[in-house]
Amino acid sequence: MRPSAVRLLNILVPIKRTVDYAVKIRVNPDQKGVDLNVKHSMNPFDEIAVEEAVRLREKLKDEVKSIKVVTIGPPKAAETLRTALAMGADSGIHIEVPDSAPAPEPLGIAKALRAVIQREKDGVDLVILGKQAIDDDAGQTGQMLAGLLDWAQATFASKVVVDPKKKEAEVTREIDGGLEELRSRLPLVITTDLRLNEPRYASLPNIMKAKKKPIQKLTPADLEVDLTPILETIKVAEPPKRVGGGKVSSVDELIAKLKEAGISPVKS
Repeated sequence: MRPSAVRLLNILVPIKRTVDYAVKIRVNPDQKGVDLNVKHSMNPFDEIAVEEAVRLREKLKDEVKSIKVVTIGPPKAAETLRTALAMGADSGIHIEVPDSAPAPEPLGIAKALRAVIQREKDGVDLVILGKQAIDDDAGQTGQMLAGLLDWAQATFASKVVVDPKKKEAEVTREIDGGLEELRSRLPLVITTDLRLNEPRYASLPNIMKAKKKPIQKLTPADLEVDLTPILETIKVAEPPKRVGGGKVSSVDELIAKLKEAGISPVKS
């Protein structure tokens, strides 16, 4: 009796277009958000996710059938998809929303990603995404997606080893007390931490090739999901400016200034 053929891995990498990490953030005059008329780029944690997917293909060769990237955002988010395609992904999905639409929340994003996965004819074995986005720092989408799909999850990954034959993955994750090693059956949702890898720069030939790679356009209506935010932002404010310090010439002067500031010694 011949052994059954091993199904090749299909990897999905959700990515997000965010304000570039080097931009100085400014609050909008209406104090409902931040100024978005600045440089944008791929969320750094999602860059790590794309890089890890490409490295898995380089390591596993033909056992990885496809790497697909998906994003939710306005028309300009297509540029972020092209960046991921230039890094080595095969194709993309753009769930397009209007420029004027409010930013979707993690639960809405997770529901949209679940719908995308359910539409994939060849299935999805592995979802790799950043542990958080640097704009909202929510850090919830991966966990919510795993919950909605009833899949295993491994968050804050600093090392990933996948065995396609066993349909297993070993993930080393960063925790407060050090490192934790997990072994899980596929399908699996992995969220990436900073120490997982260092993303590559896309070469000019790959940037040119990325222009010819397919991007499928969808809308939230196509996926039958509602991305309307549930939470309302009441106010966004900049942190108070730091007050300059001063020098003192003696311990007695220091104690006097502390008393003036209302700071009293703690009795042992």
